[in-house]
This record gives sequence, C-alpha cells and structure tokens, in this order.
Amino acid sequence: MSTPRPDLAAPHWLVQLLRSSPVPVPWNMVARAVVALAVPLAIAYAAGDIAVGALISTGALPAVLSESAGPYRYRARRLGGATLAATAGYLAGLLTGGTPALSVPTVVLVAAVSAVISAAGSNASVAGLQMLVFCVLATGQHATGVRVEVLFGYFCLGAAWSLLVALATWTVRATSPERTAVAHVYVELAAMLSATDEAVSRVARHRLTTAMNTAYDQLLTARSWLSGRDAAYRHLLNLLSATTPAVEASVAMVNAGRRPGREVIDHFVALSAAVLAGQPLPPPPPVPPGDPDPVLAALYAGLVRIGKGDDRKRREPTPWHRRLREWAGSLASGPLTWIAALRLTLCVALAEVVGLLVPLERSYWITLTVGIVLKPDFGSVFGRAVLRGIGTVIGVGIGAAVLGLGANGWVLVVLSAVFAGGIAVGKVRNYGIQSAFVTPLIILQMGLAHTGNWSVVLARLVDTVLGCVIVLVFGYLLWPGSRRPRVGGRLADGLDAVAKYVSHALVEASSGEARLARSRARRGAYRALADLRTAFQQAVVEPSAHGRQAVAWWPVIAAQERVADAVTEVGVTIGRGVPPPDPADVELLTAALGELAAAVREQREPRSMPLPDAEQVSGVVDQLESAFDAVRGPDLAERAPLGLVRRFLPYHRRT
Repeated sequence: MSTPRPDLAAPHWLVQLLRSSPVPVPWNMVARAVVALAVPLAIAYAAGDIAVGALISTGALPAVLSESAGPYRYRARRLGGATLAATAGYLAGLLTGGTPALSVPTVVLVAAVSAVISAAGSNASVAGLQMLVFCVLATGQHATGVRVEVLFGYFCLGAAWSLLVALATWTVRATSPERTAVAHVYVELAAMLSATDEAVSRVARHRLTTAMNTAYDQLLTARSWLSGRDAAYRHLLNLLSATTPAVEASVAMVNAGRRPGREVIDHFVALSAAVLAGQPLPPPPPVPPGDPDPVLAALYAGLVRIGKGDDRKRREPTPWHRRLREWAGSLASGPLTWIAALRLTLCVALAEVVGLLVPLERSYWITLTVGIVLKPDFGSVFGRAVLRGIGTVIGVGIGAAVLGLGANGWVLVVLSAVFAGGIAVGKVRNYGIQSAFVTPLIILQMGLAHTGNWSVVLARLVDTVLGCVIVLVFGYLLWPGSRRPRVGGRLADGLDAVAKYVSHALVEASSGEARLARSRARRGAYRALADLRTAFQQAVVEPSAHGRQAVAWWPVIAAQERVADAVTEVGVTIGRGVPPPDPADVELLTAALGELAAAVREQREPRSMPLPDAEQVSGVVDQLESAFDAVRGPDLAERAPLGLVRRFLPYHRRT
C-alpha cells in the first residue's frame, strides 16, 4: 500500500502555526478586559469627550495584555510589575518623543534593558516587554498636541483602573484560583481513567501533567507561609501532595491497559466538586473483594491517602537579595541572554533608522512591531512574525470596515468592548488571533486621540509589514544560528530527568524523606517532558532545518514519555507484596539512559548497552529499546533534514 507523499501535503510548520489551542474561553479574563478598556471610553463619551477615554484606556492596556490565570498574589505581582514598567517606559517616551536625537537612543536603550531583564523570569520578561512597547508608543504621542503631564496623568489613571478591575475580587474570592487548580487535577484524573482509546488516554495524561504542574506552581507561588491565609494554602498544598500516589497508580493502570471500576472515576469527580465548594472530602470507595493486583491496590491506597492528607514541610521564603544574586549569576553565565539582547537591540535600532529615513506617518509602529515580535523568550521568532503580519492584515481590514461605515459614539464603545474580549481569547488560543483584535482596538484608540482616521489604518498596515520584514531578515534569516537546530540539549536534559526518576522510583521508599524524594523525582521527570514537548511544539513552526528536525526527533520525546510511564507502573507495585528490582538492574537502566543522553548531546549513535532481562522491569526495557531505536534515527550532523522528516513521519503519526 502506498503512503502519501509528504511534499504534497501542507507544510508541517504552517499547520502548527495556524493551529488554535483547544482551551476553554477564559470568560473571567474576557469580562475584565471588557470592563478595563471599554468603561473609560463609555464614561468619557457620556461626559462629552471620548478622546480622553481613549487616552485613559491606553493606560489600561498593560494589565490587559499581561493578564494571566493564577493566584491573586501571583497576578498582583505580574500585573503590578508590568504596569509599573509600562508607566516608566511611557514616561521616558513622552519626555523624549518629538526629538529624534533623544527618542532614538532612549528606545534602543530600553530595548536592551528589556531583553536583559527577561532572564529574571516570566514576570520580569512580561514587564520588560510592556516597558519597551509603551516607551515606543509614547514617542508618537506628541502628535496629539496634549501636554506631557496631562498625557501621563491619563495613562496613570487608566493603569490604576485596570489594576483595580483585575484584583477587585481578591478579598472575596481569596483562594478560589488555587482551589480551581487542585480540583482540575481530579477532573483530569477522571478523564484519563475514562478514556478507552490509547491515543486519547495519552493526551489525557499530558493534560494531567499540565494540571499537576499548574497546581503546584500556583500553590507554591501563593507563599503559603504568610499570615492570614496560611492554613488554607497549606491545606490545599497538603491535599495535592497526598494525591501524588493516586496519580502514579492511575498512570500505571493506563500504561498497563487496564481501567478501574466506575466508582473510582466517580470518586475523583466528587473530590473535584468538594474541593471547589470547600466541603469535606467524600469517603473513598471500598476495596473490591478478592485479591486485587498490586497496581489496583496501589490506586485504592492512594484514594485513602487523599482523605488522610499529607504532612508537608513548610517552604521557607527566598530572600529578595538571594533572588537578585541568582538573576545576576544567570546573566554572567548565560551568553544566550546577551545574544538575544543584542539581536533585539540591533533590530530596534534598524527600525528606528528606517523610521527616520522613510517618510512614513507614525513610523513608531515599525519599532513597536519589532519589539513585540522579537521578544527572546516568547517562542518562535519566525512564527510570531508571520502570525503578527497575518493578524495585522485581518485587523486592519476590520478597522477599515469600522471607519468606512462611519461608526461613532456608542458604536465605537461597543466595538472596543468586542475587541477587548477578543484579545483575552487570543492570548490563550493563538497569537495571530490576539494580533487581529489588538490591531483594530489600537486603530480606534489612536483614531480617537488623533486626526485622520484613514491615515491611521494605512500607517498601521505599512509599518507592521516593515517591522515584520526587519525581524524576518535581520533577526531570523541573517542572524547567525537562528535557523540551526538546537534540540540536543533539551532532549538530553529530559533523559537525565527520567534517569533520576528511575533511580528513585525502582527502590523501596522506607521513610518519609525517601517517598518525598521519589515524588519530587517523578514531578521533575514529567515536568521536564512537558517542557520538552512545549519547546518542540514551538520549534516545529520553523520552515528551516530547525523545524523539520524537531519533527524528526519527535519519536524520541514519545519514547521518553513511555519509559517514564513504564517506570511508574513498576514503582507503584513496590512494597505491596512485590519486592523492588535488583539494584544491579536499576543501575543498568540508569546507565542506558545516561548513554542515550550523552549520544544526543554529542550527536552520535548510542552504543549498545546491556539491559536487564528480569520480568519485573521488562516493560521498562521494551520502552527503553524503542528509545534507543528512535535516537539512532536522526543524525543532526550529517543527514539531510528533509530526508529525516520523510523517514520518521510515519512513526510520528503513529505516536
């Protein structure tokens, strides 16, 4: 039977680029965005000057663009930092705007600082981006004819309003986001155990890993040692920690191709409802009569442990000066940060020069596009540039239609609300969708604050296209190493995490510390695999060898995940009438994983390694042999990328 020719199908990078994430609509974020951006316009229009409302709503944009789900303390730090950075950048742009001798070096300097501080973490990265965006945006505000202090006052008013909207329900909802995160773990457990198809259960396991990571991140970020809500946070964190054995046993059952009784799935659903409502947990279902197999016994024991809770040690806060030293150390030892900063600074400088040399109205949009697209830690530069261009063209069409229909007054307020909601949806679905809604919103805001609406539409289109061209040519095509595959290090790190998990999971945990170490090793392995999958999903949108080889290496990721699941299946049976594997067999497994990691890092074929022949670990050995076969396939140093894709695409489809 013939197989379809890969070169006749749609390019893999295009399919991945245009794919929308299948996540629920974040209605709470949509509502906050609508209120934050549309209410100032409505009030100002009712007062007789909608242009003032447009200037105020501009100040609300940093919080809307930086919005993220999570605990209130986390969101307060994220949104507060982004708003403060945007305010500082906006002031710098206002003070230097209209004078190129001052504005150009200011924007370039802010771009460099924005890229460097991104190494401090995701919140710092978002703050740096907002600082750059609103610095550039402010350099064009002199065209309004409004005094600097008045513009800055309107911006601060909008910023304060958006923060109030984002955090207004903190006092009444308290730990609601954390409860939702923990409850979601039980929902995903029920979904995974309910799946009857292997492919569906594999996707459900990925979603369970994401839910666990999210819940731990939110609870640990909530700083449970603080007074006031310490007991509530600690209760949820202990509950999540106590759920780990049930998670391990559930993964083991799915990996073995078995499903528990309906009462177990119903119990997880009931646990989710109880956590959301803050009610006592329901009692676990009774153990089935007879002598259940070790995996099923481990699952029921895990259900009992959830009800008993877990004694988890309180994490001590990290002093701010230690975090500052760690960030400074990462800068000193991180050449990739400085390379990314240099690339962003160079492209921003080029955009500023183009804006000075080419007679374009409101040419600061060129620099704005470069700064948004070329953020070093937000995914594929190529993908963001293409999606930004596509989204802008669509957005300009929407904006032109609005202006062409002569919309004004309350119609503009309603349309602004629609665009604001679209931004919130686009943030979680697809970057192109977000750009398609951001564009008409900015067009309306600038059109209300400036004169010449049609010129705003045309300038937005031309300047965005020029900015995307600068990024694609100088930040991607001509930038050294931007199209060269960089997958070995991440793959090897994932293999190291799995090897560490093997060394902890396949021995008997006779103490609480040993069980805690095993739990952390399991979370570390699955988190590393989840991060690896995310990184490769970002890479496959590249049309270069980087993207094609990411597709070719995908079977290795699938093999790593199956090895981890097989280890979990063996680990949950230890101590339940089943002795641990021979230590020599465990050493053979970790040595084999170490050889795989070394082969990937050195871009060579792995050497044949002795593997255990014990029946107890036969499932792990089978999956490990598949991992060896997958690593022996792609050769990054010598083989043609297209040939790799053709060779491994059928396997990729099966996995």
